This record gives sequence, C-alpha cells and structure tokens, in this order.
Amino acid sequence: MNDKLGHLASSRIIDIAENIITALKKMDSEKTKTLFVFSNNHFKGMLTIGDIQRAIIKNINLNDSIGNILDVNKIYASPYESIDNIKQEMSRLRAECMPVVDENGALVNVYFWSDLFSTKKEYPKTQLNLPVVIMAGGKGSRLAPLTNIYPKPLIPIGEKTIIETIMDKFVSYGCSQFHISVNYKADVIKNYFDFIHNSSYNISYFQENSPQGTAGSLRLLKDVLHTTFFVSNCDIMVYEDFASILEYHRQNQNELTVVAAVKTFSIPYGTIETGENGLLKSIKENPSLSFKINTGLYILEPSLLHDIPEGFYHITSLMEKLRLENRKVGVYPISQSDWMDMGNWDEYLKLIQQ
Repeated sequence: MNDKLGHLASSRIIDIAENIITALKKMDSEKTKTLFVFSNNHFKGMLTIGDIQRAIIKNINLNDSIGNILDVNKIYASPYESIDNIKQEMSRLRAECMPVVDENGALVNVYFWSDLFSTKKEYPKTQLNLPVVIMAGGKGSRLAPLTNIYPKPLIPIGEKTIIETIMDKFVSYGCSQFHISVNYKADVIKNYFDFIHNSSYNISYFQENSPQGTAGSLRLLKDVLHTTFFVSNCDIMVYEDFASILEYHRQNQNELTVVAAVKTFSIPYGTIETGENGLLKSIKENPSLSFKINTGLYILEPSLLHDIPEGFYHITSLMEKLRLENRKVGVYPISQSDWMDMGNWDEYLKLIQQ
C-alpha cells in the first residue's frame, strides 16, 4: 500500500458493514464529503455525502448499512489513463478526488484536487439569479450584551459582518437582489450598508413595526416577489451547494423546501426495549439517535406569500398549514458540519477563533 493509501486507512476508509450514521460522523470528523468503502480489505466503492442525502430523502433508516446505498456505477480512473484525462474528468465532475482502480477492482491510487490543480478547489458555481430575503429584524438576545450595542446582523466575523458573510455566499451564485426585514436598530443596519456601498448588493428593506415572527413580515412582499426565492435567517451559514438545493426543490415540485442539518446524539449507555409484561425484547449498547434540525434556510414559491396571514406568524406554522393541506414541503438534508448557527455564543466564538 502506497503512502497515500496508507494515510486513507487512518482517515477516510470505512467498512461496508458500518451504518449511515457512522459514515456521517466520520465525514464530519474528517471534514470530508467522501469516504472509501472496503470489505475484508477489498475496495467496494466511494461513498459521498450526496449518496447519504439521497438516502435520507428516500427515508432510508440511518441505521442501515452503507452497503445498501453505495452507488456501484461511479466513475473511476484506470491505471492506464493519462494525468490529463484524469484532470479533465475531475474538472467535469467537480470531484474532490479520483480513485484509480485496476482491472481486478483494487484501489491502487487516489488523486486529490490538490495533487493535480495548482489552485484551491473552488468550482464555478451555478448562477441562480434568484431574490434572497434575509430576516434581520430580531433583537439577537442570545448574543447579548453585544447586541445591546450592535444589531445582530452587524456583529463582526473577521473583516466583515455576519450578514455580509451570508450575502457574499449568495452573491457567488449570482444572487444580488436582497430584501432585508428590519426592526431592531433598523437605522443602524441601513446606515451601515449606505456607508460600505458594496455594488454586489442591490438591497431593499421592509420594516416590521412590531415583531412578526419568522414569517409574518414576508406577507409585505406579496406584491414584490414573483419568482422562486430564498429565505435565510440573518445568523446562519449553510456550507452546501445552493444549486443542488434548488434542483431538489424544483424536481420535487415543492412549494416550500427547508434545509435541515442531520444531527446525531450518542447515548453512552445500554438501552433496553421491553414487551408485554416487561419481558426483555432487546438490548442496544451506546445507540445513536438522529434528528433533522431546521437550519433557518428555505426556498419558497411566491404564491405562498398569499397564504401568510397578517400579524405574528412563524414559518413553521406555514409549513404545518401546507402539510395539513397535502401540499408539498420538502426537506433537504445536509451534514451537521455544513451548518453553523452564528447566533449563539458557543458557535460564534468557534467561528471567530478559526
């Protein structure tokens, strides 16, 4: 085994018998979206975060073996291919790595983006050109006392503010039309953007005269927005391909799509399941429980703005209304490491210390 494959053995190799939860945890801990799957030292294939997302969308149990979701039709390089061909294929697939597999199915090498390209792995992003609504009217009480002075959207992260960091991610996808909901310290937010005068942002504001919940103020845009649009909280970052989220939204013909982070909790005890008369049915050692957490990023169709009543109204109430009416609300899953809630102290401190 060469040095590169030896390094993989300690970091990004996973046994085919492991479950999906274990694969997600390993991706998070190794900060990767790709794992190499083996069975009895035989290479079986490459597992990606996309494979896991598709499995979650299909409601496959996260305790199932990764062998049940492994895509055996992935494209791999052969030892006889030229480096130029491998580079071309990696660029076309936007792949972070390319396994090299011989005629016997053995993994003999792996090329990573950094091996073949001099530039940092930064793929051209699909230009979406959709409007973005940012909900920035709250007081940000979780970040007090900072928010006693600054409105939460303007709390600094490095050389920029929280809201600019969010907006820049959308700008990289060609989204430059921003509608910002304001209430608390609204004049401070407006004055700040007037001062920086960033030509990448085309901003309009809509004012909450009183707290309207996470969706109540959206009703003010019912005569403004006429196309599919994003909604984002002003204190979250989602490190996911926005184009993939939009593709899922459109292919599934959703009226609303919520992005959810798959968060796993391990129970450090043996758990017992009992049946009738308290008779033992099973024992599980250190089981894991997984939940889909609302990240605060959504895609909505403009017709939904007419479903929002006047007054205080949460977006979760809108989601529940649609569900009860058998209308489509999609849930797009992402890894917990691809979501950051910058509105609480622990996550904010982690971010500024990076």
